[in-house]
Amino acid sequence: MVRYMAPRFFPANTTFIREGDAGDSGFMALLIEGDVVVERVTVSRTEPVTIRVLGPGSLIGEIGLVDKEPRSASCTAGTDVWCAILTREGIESMITRDPVVAARLLLGVSANIAERLRDTNRQLKLYARLATAMREELTSVSTPSTQRPSGH
Repeated sequence: MVRYMAPRFFPANTTFIREGDAGDSGFMALLIEGDVVVERVTVSRTEPVTIRVLGPGSLIGEIGLVDKEPRSASCTAGTDVWCAILTREGIESMITRDPVVAARLLLGVSANIAERLRDTNRQLKLYARLATAMREELTSVSTPSTQRPSGH
């Protein structure tokens, strides 16, 4: 698989994937050394929120590589970073020349995406429970009491 990838260095504080970028989604990176901060601008915010910090062995940008959609988050080198870059052309070449290796890679990428989806589902369940609890709390506070204290 390594022969289809190219080494790439990003100095600390370099944003190498930008949220919403539709023109540069044709690669993914395997983080070899360093830390990458993943950030996303959420609803009603203008400043990004840190989603996670990734370390060596992490895949970065694989969703854009697979679905060709705009990037869903920004990735910034938190430290100096070394990555192995795999482009869409590289993976297509791998599929043609080494289909068994490509199948293993795509299974690994799929497992990584599935784990993130499961994590997102867990977070959504937690947020739904919190929203329900807050709604119940607000309802109990805003409902007028049926008993009035005596004026004496």
